[in-house]
Amino acid sequence: MENEPVTVALIYDFDGTLAPGNMQEYDFIPAVGKSAAEFWEESNVIAKAQDADPILTYMAKMIECARRKGLSLKREAFRESGRKITYYRGVREWFGRINAYGAGRGIDVQHYINSSGIKEILEGTDIAREFKNIYASSFLYDDEGAAYWPAVGVNYTNKTQFIYKINKGVESVSDTKLVNQYLEEEKRPVQFKHMIFIGDGTTDIPCMRLVKSQGGHSIAVYNPAHQGSFEAMRKLIDEGRATYVCPADYTEGGEIDKLVKTIIDKIYTDNKIKLMAESLRVNRKCEE
Repeated sequence: MENEPVTVALIYDFDGTLAPGNMQEYDFIPAVGKSAAEFWEESNVIAKAQDADPILTYMAKMIECARRKGLSLKREAFRESGRKITYYRGVREWFGRINAYGAGRGIDVQHYINSSGIKEILEGTDIAREFKNIYASSFLYDDEGAAYWPAVGVNYTNKTQFIYKINKGVESVSDTKLVNQYLEEEKRPVQFKHMIFIGDGTTDIPCMRLVKSQGGHSIAVYNPAHQGSFEAMRKLIDEGRATYVCPADYTEGGEIDKLVKTIIDKIYTDNKIKLMAESLRVNRKCEE
């Protein structure tokens, strides 16, 4: 009982959370000859005119623009775009440091991406190997290996499905059976109270609310270089949607570094108290 393992899941949005801006703006959008403002405006116009999901319309717009420019739509081309992304301070060193901190307390720290961005681009980043799974929008590919249609579109509400999948240890996006099977919370691979969700904006609110309401921790981060960002994120606490607000600076000794380590300490202590209580109950039964 004393050696009962505890798994803590750190679940991240990506755009604006681990990296400034949107992932498509680093390489893909410039390559199709548009400014970021032009691309997103054109995509949003389509969504509004046809009452469509903005995630699906931007994915369709990516395919359309790439075809017009004669750019490759193969998986590797998207991954190449991911290699151009730059991160907030401390991100590259963050994962190993937090893993080691958890391990020192007998806690297995696992990292996940839960993003409305493109999975194939995320797979090309040099931090992709740090994640147990990347849940994100993705494309279907034809016999020639070219993207031709959205396979998964992750919007702000259906992002919550991946919180449940992590909770039950379901890796597959297509699975609809295991995730709906009954399993006691205490027996699930990652309990809600052992989750830390980190996001930066309104698209993360449903996930933040879900994790927070189930006893986990939700952290809203903001770009420290953007004036007024803190005030916008602070509203999420006032409205009961997030638990904490921190600048998106992942360097050792920074606010989010201290906060996540403190949460890990709390999870460790709570689990230790639970085990002690269980041990006392067992001893009393034996004495009877």
